Amino acid sequence: MSVERLRVLREFADRGTIAAVAAALSMTPSAVSQQLKVLAKEAGVALLEPDGRRVRLTDAGRALVVRADEVLAAMDRAVAEMANYRGSPRGRVRVALFPSAGALLLPLVLSALSHSGVDLVASDVDLPPSEATRLLADFDVVLTHRDERAAPIADPRIVVRLLMREPIDVVVAPFHRLAGHAAVAPEELADETWLSVRGGYPIDDVLRSIATLTGVQPRIAQRLNDFRVIEALVVSGYGVALMPRYSVVHQDLSLLRLTGVRAARMFELATRPRAESSPAIAAVLAAFRDAAASIVAESAPRSTMRRES
Repeated sequence: MSVERLRVLREFADRGTIAAVAAALSMTPSAVSQQLKVLAKEAGVALLEPDGRRVRLTDAGRALVVRADEVLAAMDRAVAEMANYRGSPRGRVRVALFPSAGALLLPLVLSALSHSGVDLVASDVDLPPSEATRLLADFDVVLTHRDERAAPIADPRIVVRLLMREPIDVVVAPFHRLAGHAAVAPEELADETWLSVRGGYPIDDVLRSIATLTGVQPRIAQRLNDFRVIEALVVSGYGVALMPRYSVVHQDLSLLRLTGVRAARMFELATRPRAESSPAIAAVLAAFRDAAASIVAESAPRSTMRRES
C-alpha cells in the first residue's frame, strides 16, 4: 500500500469529508476519491461506505487508519533519525493552545527554544479536548485543558501527557466582604453575582458544582472568555468570579481557596503516538514541561502571600 495514500486516508479520518481533505492537501475532491479507491484495491477490502450524501470509514477503514498512524509515525522516526545525524533538533513545530495557557507558558517556552534551532509556530485555539484529534490534523502538539473531574481523552490515535494541575480560586474585589479570607465555602457564595465563562469550559464546570452543593442556581451577570476582562469587572465590584490561580495578574484581587469542591483545571499535551521520536517535537514537549514546573514552583508562595495580604 502506498504511504501517500495512507496519508490521504488518515486525513479523511481526521477531517471527515472528501472536500476538507482536498483543501488540506491542495488536491481536487475527485483526486482524493481516486486515491482512496486505489487504496481500497490495494487493501483488498472496502474502506468507505455511504453515509447519507457523504461517505464514512468502514470498520476495516478505521482499523487501517490506526495502522496508517503507525506507518507514518515510522516514516517520521526515520526522518528524525536522519536529522540526528545533522545535529538536530531542528525544524518547525506547530502548536495549538488555548489563550490563557499561551499567556502563561508561551514566553517561557519560546525563551527555552530560542537557540535550539526549533521554530515553534503557535496558534491560540480554545476548543474542548474532544477536538484534539481534529486539531492534530494541522498541528504537531495540542495543549488542552479539562475539569479535574472529567476523564482524559481516550483515543488510540492520540497520546495525552498531563502537564500540570492549576487550582481554581474564587476572586473578589478588595472591598468585598470576603476579601482577605484564606478560603470560602460554596454556601457562602449562594447570593453572589457571578462573572463566568461560556459553557463547556472548566470554570463553568466548577460553577455548576457549586450550584449542585448549594441548591441555588448561580446568578451570572456576564459570560466572557477573556480573563483580563473578568478581572477588571471583579475589581470594579460587578461580581465575583472563579479564576485559574496561576492566571490571575491583577494585584488588587483577593484570592480565596474554594473548600468542599474539587476545583482545578488539568493541562494536557496531546500528540500523535511516538511524536516525541522527532527531536524537534521532543524539545518542545520538554520546554513545556520545564515551563509548567517553573510556574507551579513560583506561584505557590505568591498565591499564599496574596491571600494573607
